Amino acid sequence: MKAHSGEVGVFVRIRPTANFAQDLIQCLPDGQTVNVHHRKNSRKPLDTRKSHVSSWSFQLEGVLRDVSQEEFYTRVCRWVVLGALDGYNGTVMCFGQTGAGKTYTMTGSTESYKQRGIIPRALQEVFQEVEIRTEHAFNVYLSYLEIYNETLVDLLSSLQGSPRPSPHGMLVMEEPGRGVFVRGLSLHPVHSEEEALNLLFEGEMNRIIGSHALNRNSSRSHCIFTVHIEARSRTLTNAKYVTSKLNLVDLAGSERLGKTGSEGQMLKEAVYINRSLSFLEQAILALGDHRREHVPFRQSKLTHALKDSLGGNCNTVLVANICGEAAQIEETLSTLRFAGRMKCVRTDPVVNEHTDPAAQIKKLEKEVQKLKEELSISNTLVNRLESTYKPLSEAQQAEIHSQVQRYLEGSLEEINIISVRQIQAVFAQFKLSYLLNVLPVFYFLFLPFSLKNLPSLPSSPPPKEEAFEEFKLGQGSKINSILKENKAVLLERRNLLRQLTEEVNAVKRDIDCTATVIQQHRELRGDQGQYLVMEGEPLLQEPDASLLMRLRDLKALYRQRYEVLRDIKAEVNYCQHLVDQCRVRLLSEFEIWYKKSFLVPEEELDVTMKKSLRQVSKKPSHKKKRKNRCSYIFSS
Repeated sequence: MKAHSGEVGVFVRIRPTANFAQDLIQCLPDGQTVNVHHRKNSRKPLDTRKSHVSSWSFQLEGVLRDVSQEEFYTRVCRWVVLGALDGYNGTVMCFGQTGAGKTYTMTGSTESYKQRGIIPRALQEVFQEVEIRTEHAFNVYLSYLEIYNETLVDLLSSLQGSPRPSPHGMLVMEEPGRGVFVRGLSLHPVHSEEEALNLLFEGEMNRIIGSHALNRNSSRSHCIFTVHIEARSRTLTNAKYVTSKLNLVDLAGSERLGKTGSEGQMLKEAVYINRSLSFLEQAILALGDHRREHVPFRQSKLTHALKDSLGGNCNTVLVANICGEAAQIEETLSTLRFAGRMKCVRTDPVVNEHTDPAAQIKKLEKEVQKLKEELSISNTLVNRLESTYKPLSEAQQAEIHSQVQRYLEGSLEEINIISVRQIQAVFAQFKLSYLLNVLPVFYFLFLPFSLKNLPSLPSSPPPKEEAFEEFKLGQGSKINSILKENKAVLLERRNLLRQLTEEVNAVKRDIDCTATVIQQHRELRGDQGQYLVMEGEPLLQEPDASLLMRLRDLKALYRQRYEVLRDIKAEVNYCQHLVDQCRVRLLSEFEIWYKKSFLVPEEELDVTMKKSLRQVSKKPSHKKKRKNRCSYIFSS
C-alpha cells in the first residue's frame, strides 16, 4: 500500500482453526481476494428446495492466514507507525465478531515474546526510531481510553498523581487545528519502551472483560490506546515542529445473543456493544456515499471519538478478524461486508506542522544580527564608516542641519551619506530650508501683503508628541473632553457586557447539566420505552418532573438574559463607533493645527505657485506694475 495515499487500508486476518470450512471460505492465490459461499436453508414450508447457495467475492488490501505476529505487523502496521513519527496521524483498528482474535492481534499474548501484538511492537518501533533520529528531540505521551456502555473511562486514572475525572467530566470535543480529543483524559509522558509497556499493562488490568459461550475473555468495551508524539528540530533557528496521534483501537466484538447466551449485566453490555457497532457501520456507509453531506458521527461516543480516524486527517488501517468455522459463516460474511464498505472511505492525511512563536522570534533576531554583520563586513571592505541602526540623536540631527546649511551656502562641497536614516534626515532638512527661505521670498514678490499675517515659523518644529499634548490642553480641549467621556461610557458598557456574558454562560451550563441528567435516565430505557430491569435490581423511576420544570425555567431565563445581552452588545458597538469618530476627529484637527502653526501646507504652496505663474505669464504693462506696487505700499 502506498503511504499517505488517502486510501483506507483494509486487511482480513483469519483466526487459525483445525476445522476450517474450505468449501465455504476460499482464499485466492493473489493474497487479496476471499470468496464466501453461504448455504441458506429455506424458511418457506412450501418451498421444494431445501436450501440454496449464495456466493460473494471480496477484493481487499490483503488476506492473511496463518501468519506470524511479526509478519502481520510488518505488512499491515509498520508504515502507519513510521508515518506518525513524521507528523502524520495514524489509526489501526480491529473489527470482527467476538472470539475472532481482535485482542490477540492488538495486544498479543504474554505466553511468548514472539506473540506480542500491534501495540507492544509499535511502542518498540517508536522508541527505536527516537534513538536513531538524533536530529530531532521527541516527546512521547500515552493515553488509554475505554468506552463502556456509552461511558468514557480513563484506564490510567488509577496511577498515582493522575487526576480522577468525574463520571460525567470526560467529553469528546473538537477544536479547529486540534481536531477531536477527549477532555479530561490523562496524558502520561514516557521516555522508554519499558515505561510505555508498564502503562499498557496497567491499562489492560483495568479493562472490563467477561466470559460467555464463544469467548472466555470477551472484551466488554471498546478501547483506544493512543501514542501522542511531538518532534522538534534540535536546530535552534528552526521554529517548525510536528505533532501526531497514533490510535490503536481494539473494538469489542459483535455478538449474536442466541449464540453467546448472555444474560443480566452481560446482556446489557452486548446491547450497548451491538448498538455502537451499528452506529459505526452507519457512519461508514455515509462516508462511502459521496452524495451525502451529513455523516452521523455524534450518534455514539465511539464514532465521535474516531471521527478524524474514519474520514479526516489520518492514515487509517482496518483489520477485519474472522473465524474460519462453518458455524460462524454468517458473522464472517457480515464482517467482510463491513470491510468492503470501509474500502470506499477516503481520508486526507497531511503533516501536522506548527510554528513555535518563541523559536520564530529567536530565528528572526538571529537573521537580523547576521544581516548586520554582513553589512558591517561590506562597509569595511569599501572603507565606509560603520552604519548605525539606532534613531539619530539630537547631536547627530544638529550636525546634519549644520551640514545642509553649509552645503546650501556653498562652504561645504558634499555631504557624506553613511546610512538610510541620515538620508531621510538630510531630505527633511532640505524641505525645511525650502519652506523657511525660498517660500517667504516667493510670497512677498507675488502675493498681497496680507501674507505677513501668517504665523511666524520656528526654525525647527517641535516633535508631534509634545505638540499633541499642547493641542489637547488648548484648541483641542473640547473634543478631547468629549473623547474621554465617550471612553468612560464605553468602559462601563463593556463591564456590564462581561457580567451579562458570565450570567448567560452560567445559565447555559445549568441547562446542559440538567439535560444530561434527564438523558441519563432516558438511556436506561429499553427499546419499548420502558426501563431495563435486571435481576435483583429495583425498577428505575421516570425522571422527576421537577427536572423537566427546572429545564423549562432555565431555558426561559436563558432567552431573557440573551435578549438583554444582545441589546448591551449593540450599545457597546455604538459606543465604540463614537469613540473611534472622536479619535479620528481629534487627530485630523491636530494635523491641521500643526501644519498651520509650524509648517506651510504643501497644497497651499502648490496653489500659490500656480496663481503666481499665471500672473507672471500675463506680462502686465509698466504702468500697471507701478499701480500694483503703489497699492502694495499704501496697503502696508
